[in-house]
Amino acid sequence: MKGIILAGGVASRMFPITLSITKQLLPVYDKPMIYYSISTFMIAGIRDILIIVSPNQIENFKNLLGDGSQFGININYEIQQNPNGLPEAFIIGENFIKNNKVALILGDNIFYGNEFSYILKNSIEKHDGATIFLYPSNNPENFGVVEFSDDRKIISIEEKPENPKSNYIVTGLYLYDENVSYYSKSLRKSSRGELEITDLNNIYLKNEKLNYEILGKGFSWIDTGTFDSLYEACEFIKILEKRQGIKISVPEEIAYRNKWISEEELYRQAFKYKNNSYGKYLNKIIDEGKAFGGKYV
Repeated sequence: MKGIILAGGVASRMFPITLSITKQLLPVYDKPMIYYSISTFMIAGIRDILIIVSPNQIENFKNLLGDGSQFGININYEIQQNPNGLPEAFIIGENFIKNNKVALILGDNIFYGNEFSYILKNSIEKHDGATIFLYPSNNPENFGVVEFSDDRKIISIEEKPENPKSNYIVTGLYLYDENVSYYSKSLRKSSRGELEITDLNNIYLKNEKLNYEILGKGFSWIDTGTFDSLYEACEFIKILEKRQGIKISVPEEIAYRNKWISEEELYRQAFKYKNNSYGKYLNKIIDEGKAFGGKYV
């Protein structure tokens, strides 16, 4: 399976800080926001990634991430001229996807939870059609909301309904089959002037090919598209890292544990950040591996 990170748009809700830099490059505590999306794909075993960016930001992304080889992955880039909706990612990325299944994650979404890697890999393994990831919300009217039948099958998805039919919302992580570009090109723009991901998901629902996973207790999902949610994400990551003595969503660590990069490459990355806690943490990962004979506790 391939992966697409949608990191375009203008982020007008976060002006003036996003006037010169896209929000996906803003820091979430001690790492750029885009690291969290990349890490989500990496823990799922996805190594071939396309990042879709705004025209004036592509060099900033390339300066930060390059071709991804330092993470043991392959990163490509495409430009989204205007924010025309999420399904446009599959039109822009059609040549990247080809006949492969594909995952899409929004570059401002952060996921964290126990056994998240297992859930993602299991969803990919049994994947057929489309899979959406749901999360319980206290304000579902601000999102895409699913309606369930008595036997817990999805019977409808509504975008920002006035009267939500459940409190389960669709998060910014999706799995699709090789037909997704074809379906996306068949969509028409909504009254908002965009292609709607809900319309795309409803095609799969109509074809009885829409699956779901619920991210319930023990999981956290944050859409960092506002000042408040960005601050909350920073505090959340800070608390986790301080209390547990670990770092969250470190691509170099994931690559090393997956044996996608060598110890030498990890040392090289650690040296680059030798003057801060990030570099010290990478060295700690190497030391732990040696102490336990290459195994991790």
